[in-house]
Order: sequence, then structure tokens, then C-alpha cells
Amino acid sequence: MRISHKMIVDFGWAFRLFLLHSVIIFSGVLCAHSLYKNRYAGDQVFRISPSNDDEVCTLKNVLESMKVDLWQPNSVSLISQNATVDVHIKRRDTRRLHAALKQEHINYSVFISNLQQEIERQTRRRSSRKRRSDSQYDYEIYHSLEEIQSWMFEMNTTHPDLLNMFSIGKSYEGRPLYVLQLGKRSRPQKKAVWIDCGVHAREWIGPAFCQWFVKEALNSYRYDSAMRRLLNQLYFYIMPVFNVDGYHFSWTKDRFWRKTRSKNRKFHCRGVDANRNWKVKWCEEGASSHPCDDTYCGPYPESEPEVRAVVQFLRKHKKRAKAYISVHAYAQMLLYPYSYKYAAIPNFNCVESAAHNAVTALYSAYGVKYRYGPASTTLYVSSGSSMDWAYRNGIPYAFAFELRDTGYFGFLLPETLINPTCTETTRAVKAIASGLLKKCHTDAEAFPYI
Repeated sequence: MRISHKMIVDFGWAFRLFLLHSVIIFSGVLCAHSLYKNRYAGDQVFRISPSNDDEVCTLKNVLESMKVDLWQPNSVSLISQNATVDVHIKRRDTRRLHAALKQEHINYSVFISNLQQEIERQTRRRSSRKRRSDSQYDYEIYHSLEEIQSWMFEMNTTHPDLLNMFSIGKSYEGRPLYVLQLGKRSRPQKKAVWIDCGVHAREWIGPAFCQWFVKEALNSYRYDSAMRRLLNQLYFYIMPVFNVDGYHFSWTKDRFWRKTRSKNRKFHCRGVDANRNWKVKWCEEGASSHPCDDTYCGPYPESEPEVRAVVQFLRKHKKRAKAYISVHAYAQMLLYPYSYKYAAIPNFNCVESAAHNAVTALYSAYGVKYRYGPASTTLYVSSGSSMDWAYRNGIPYAFAFELRDTGYFGFLLPETLINPTCTETTRAVKAIASGLLKKCHTDAEAFPYI
């Protein structure tokens, strides 16, 4: 029997997966009770709902007096009345917070009573699923950085007609920043869509979606005429893990790490918020100048090599890039500019229409509702964001997804929800991309870059 190149590749991939799964399962058995060195034992996640200005003021003072990990919003300064606050509290502070909230009659609930147990429960399910899975890559579990990069290499090898993998630079810790060019190689100057995932390390559903979208595009190219048209007429530049250092750290040291891993000369705290480091109203409202804060804007714009690499790539492809999509979690929202101010963008009607079509397509899958609108009014004001930078630099359709859920699981979205979340989001992204192939009549006048 003649052994083809594809058979060799398939065998090699299967063997690598077998070794990788064996290591993960073995280490999972050894470390089930020391995951992240048991650092979250007894920690709780509160959902707090201040109903008036006095309660907002009190809550801000209470949280500022503790070392807390805010999930929503991501800064104490953004807490407002009638908007829920999701906050991760260390075990030593849980009693104190319970007492303070009860004393002030502020409405709250605890939706994760033991964070360590919830993390371990999800990890056990992942290990069990990997033991049952065959040699095929499992898109319905979360994958480490090493697994994702191995998958990228494999996809690049097995789909040379539709994929091209390349590096756009290196991270602070020296890891390559890989991007996949997805699309039929016909003419070089096709319109392009940029999609990045994993800007914030703890938002694991992001990288899961980027992988899912690539898989769906490749698998459906032959039988789905809509997807075939998109890949024939557009290039998708997909960066499954933007913040590679932070993502790796969230798997090995701190599950809820958000920032990059760059060092600061004056402070022990590490990292910069990679979505506050862009050169557009840098370090103004919604960003922090303190290196220990989760929304730290960095020492200067584009200080982070990850941000700088993407900026350089997008500038190089400025004339072809027509849509920028950044995938985050969580809130179930589709946001567009501006983030840094309360004002309508010049091509508002076209972008609003594209957002409406996207959330309608998303809803058609499972009936999940997404809010959509300008980021400043739909979510909160923030400066130095990638979405605003992309728009200001000539990309007419700039969006940020906040995927499932609305806070019941938060950053610990169960793997059982990867499939429905990614399926519905794929429909939304296809709707946005399909809109690029049509002419929105107000765009050319309102947005001169088109």
C-alpha cells in the first residue's frame, strides 16, 4: 500500500495528540486538588446591584478598601446605579463584604460560592472528555496556547489552498504572534477582515471561537455557497490568541489574569491592558495610569509588542482592511465606535445596520439576545481601545463582541456552551462579512476611506 503525504501528516498529528492528551490526563490526575496551587479555595463571586447614588458611593468605598478582582465592570470608577457589579472576592474578605452589604441594605447574591471547586469541576470534565475523544481535535473544549499553536501548524499543512500561517512579531516574553490568512488565493488585493481573540487572557471563549470559525469555514467551503463566496471574495486575517503571554499565564498561574506580562520598572505589578494601549485618546477616561490596575494603559501608547505588531500589520494592509472584529467576553453585546466619547460615527447608519443584521443572525441560532450599539453608551466609556483605533485609522466597520454569558458563569463559561456560543457568533461574523460585499450608499460620502 502506498503511503501518502496526507497519511503521514494524519498519523503524526494523531500521535502528537495522543502524547499531549496523555501528559494532560496524567498531570490532571496528579494535580486535581492543587490546580493553581489551590489559590482560589473559598473565594466567592458576588453580584451586587446598587440602586441609588448613595449605595454606589458606599460600594465603591468598600471595594476600594479591599483587594478585589472586578469582573464587570473592570474598574471601580465605572460602577453606577442600576447596573450590576460582578466581583471576585478573596476568602479572607468574604465575611467582611457580606456584613457591609447587609448593613447598607445593598442588594446582592453569590453566584459562585467556591471558585476553586468550580475551576476544578470544569477541569475534571475537560480531562474526562479528552480521555474519551479520538484522534480528532476537539473544538468543544478549551485548549492551552501550545495546543492552539500546534493546531494552527496542522491546519496550515492540511489546507494549503485556503490557509496561510505567518508570524507578525513576538510577544514581550518572546513567543511568536501567529496569524492565519483564511481565503481562496485568487487576486492579491481582495478586501480583508481582521479578527482577533484572546486580547484579555482570562476570556477563554475568545480563542475557542477563533478556532471554531476557521474550522467551520474550512469544513463548509464546498457545500455552503455563502461561506464559499466569502472565502472567494475576502481574506480573513485571524489571530486566535492576541495576548499569548497572558493566556499562557492564565493556564499555568492565575486563571483570572487579564493583562499582558510586561514588567514595570517602578512597580512590582506586571502587565498592561492590551485594550487600553492603542494610540487613540490614550490613557484618558476608562483607563488607569497605575501599573497595578487591570485597566493600566501602559507607560506610553503601543508600549506592548503585541499591540505594536498588530498596528504595523493593519497599517500595512490599510487599503484592503474593511472590517475589524475583536472578540471578548462577557456581556452578550456587539459594540462599535466610539468607546472614548458620546458621539455618533460618520457612517453610523451603515454600521448600525451591519450590527443589527449580525445580532439578528446570531439570535436565529438559539434565541440568544445581544444588545448592540456604540460602546460608550452600551457598555462604558474607555480610551485607547483597539476598536476605536481601527476606526480612526480607516477601517470603516470596527466591532467588539462581548460573548456569552451575562454573568451566571462569567469568565468560567462551561465547555458545554462552546458549541452554541461559537455557532451563533459564526452566524453574526458571516453577516458582517457578507455586508462588505454589498454597497452601503451612505458610506462613501460619510467615510472617505472606503
